Amino acid sequence: MIFVFTGDGKGKTTSAIGQAIRAIGQNKKALIVQFIKSSKWPTGEEKIIKELSPRFKIIKGGKGFVGILGDKLPRREHKDAAQKTLSLAKKAILSKRFGLVILDEIIVAIDLKLVSLKEVLGILKKVPEEIDVILTGRFSPKELIAFADLVTDFKEVKHYFARDKIAHYQKKVIAKKGREY
Repeated sequence: MIFVFTGDGKGKTTSAIGQAIRAIGQNKKALIVQFIKSSKWPTGEEKIIKELSPRFKIIKGGKGFVGILGDKLPRREHKDAAQKTLSLAKKAILSKRFGLVILDEIIVAIDLKLVSLKEVLGILKKVPEEIDVILTGRFSPKELIAFADLVTDFKEVKHYFARDKIAHYQKKVIAKKGREY
């Protein structure tokens, strides 16, 4: 089955990890392959996933945020990293070693043209029947939504980082360990 977790709301990666916990509880192995997040930014989920190894593994293939938050890397580096990560993800899916493979922020990588939708769909068409794949990220293309078996659109209703209708920040908070990372 192919799941797409998309939309501008918070919780796409968190939900995918929750699905992995469920799979692990039923004696399946899970893998999360992260396309944007890098090892330079350690997260809470990364720490606990390492503790669950070998039942749950993580590959952080990204080079960090692309073009924002002080990113100074050439775009080519981000693209090369995403291509390498996609190749690793394809090998993992086809190996049948994992019952669940999460392609975290791959939809963002598609939107940023770091990987092509055509490449991703080509891989998804080869997913063995016994394996579930979850793709996360904002801005899912219509073709991916049409291809998926299950799509959840995470809609932001209110967020403490976002601007409200009067163009004021809802709350002045910064990203916090254990909540955002």
